[in-house]
Amino acid sequence: MPELQEKRRQLSPSRARRVQALASIDSSFQERRTFWICLLLAIGFMVRIWHASGTFLNSDEVMHFAAANQTSWLQTYKASLSLSHPPLLIFILHIWRALGTSEVVLRMPSILAGVAFCWFTFLWARMLFSKAAAWAVYAFVLFLPTSIELSTEIRQYALLLVFVMASAYCLEGALEKNCTASMLLSGVFLWLAIGSHFSAFLFAAAMGIYALWRMLAHRPTTNVLVAWIATQTVAAALCVFFYLTQIRGLSHYFGGQDPTQGWMGNAYLGHSYFIPGKVNPIFFIIGRSVGVFQFAFRNLLIGDIAFIFFILGVFLIFRGKLLANIHSRQLGTLLLLPFGVNCVAAMFRAYPYGGTRHSAFLLPFALTGVSIPLAKALKEHVSSTLAIALLISLICRLSIAQKPPYFASADERSSNMQAAMNFIHQLPSTEPIFADFQTSLMLGHYLCEQRPYSPDHSYAGFISYECGGHRVIASNTKYIFTAASFYDQVQPMANEYHLQPASAIWIAQMGWNGHLAAELANSAMDPHFFGSEIQLFRFIVSQKSGDASPPSE
Repeated sequence: MPELQEKRRQLSPSRARRVQALASIDSSFQERRTFWICLLLAIGFMVRIWHASGTFLNSDEVMHFAAANQTSWLQTYKASLSLSHPPLLIFILHIWRALGTSEVVLRMPSILAGVAFCWFTFLWARMLFSKAAAWAVYAFVLFLPTSIELSTEIRQYALLLVFVMASAYCLEGALEKNCTASMLLSGVFLWLAIGSHFSAFLFAAAMGIYALWRMLAHRPTTNVLVAWIATQTVAAALCVFFYLTQIRGLSHYFGGQDPTQGWMGNAYLGHSYFIPGKVNPIFFIIGRSVGVFQFAFRNLLIGDIAFIFFILGVFLIFRGKLLANIHSRQLGTLLLLPFGVNCVAAMFRAYPYGGTRHSAFLLPFALTGVSIPLAKALKEHVSSTLAIALLISLICRLSIAQKPPYFASADERSSNMQAAMNFIHQLPSTEPIFADFQTSLMLGHYLCEQRPYSPDHSYAGFISYECGGHRVIASNTKYIFTAASFYDQVQPMANEYHLQPASAIWIAQMGWNGHLAAELANSAMDPHFFGSEIQLFRFIVSQKSGDASPPSE
């Protein structure tokens, strides 16, 4: 205390006033911390409600709801087996749909889970790190655009994040207090995370190594140890169960390819898997790690700086001393292990690693590492650290000109989809609608008015169904039509469904990366656009049966 007073005497009057003002603000902030915690959480919740409102569901969201929108639990489970994710979200949606089927209502489980994730992350960070760093992490997970987007979509990531951080928080409580109930609860949350997303397998491995090291260094009671072993055994059994019943069977839906090393590893996420001989391992590790931070902040420059801050934060932790019952080496390893496990999985081409949502479970560890040097630079002042974290989050949000990597939010307006449905209802019922698979998902949801429907698979490569007085025929093999794939499909479809030569059909294309009307400018008649991502136009089937070639230019 005398040293602090001596330092204050050495400061200039203006500097001393600033230090005193910050100390006063921090003191006032800490006295009302419950109010600020709840206020920020409420603002984060409202931001997520706003973000989820007024936009139609994308094809991935529709796919998840369609799997849940079944008449029985058994059918729901069978439908979930075609997805590249465990079934927990599908089961929740199966129950939740009774409350309504509007976009906001269907997205509400993810919104609630996303807000709970922020809360558990703050509790976990406050338990292990400085107060200022914990508040910075809280601001980041609440308001960074990536965190908001992951918790406002009908996908598994919000559930994954809340359950992994709840598991991590309860694990720390169990080890610190030798509490058997907390250890059991940590295990239950881990099971729920595994039931939400397959990347939880990697989280389970990382936290298992960390917990084992902690328990070897600080012997827990026998009951706590037994509880950990029991819950880890069940978690391992769940991983085996999902591998045997779902992951291994997904190759059927990817043309016989392994879902991790085939479709995802080549066409979709090829850059997120290590390819021996094609890229240097060191460059791959550094590049993919930087990608995680660029994805987290949705800003290339800030993401690059954040990666440097993370490295600095881990370095500061390793230079530190004991924190409660945790050695600095254990704490630093805690932040590095999830990255290491994910990277090893990518090196063996078992799971992608890098700047995509598939590595979303890394977000809390990445943001924590960034927050540590940020708090140090601001002298551990809670109020100023929180203010800077909020400012960074705002800059990242404002720097997003459009919603990457797909399309601008203005094109996702529900009014565009409603106008498209109104237009379809006015079309002649005698002229069928032909679509790619992505569009058929969205037509099935909106044209069928969120009611369950059963597509007819009578003809190989195609499905058909009737909704709203219109017949929809769709390719079952082409997710998004290009001009070439459209011409490969349209005439075989006409032959299979016995369409008359020179008959008119309507082509619909909705969702990501669809530009068919522009590509078929010579053949697309009476085109109608509802935003840039919904288009319908009239097309005349060729008079020559079997003629699938495009017209000459």
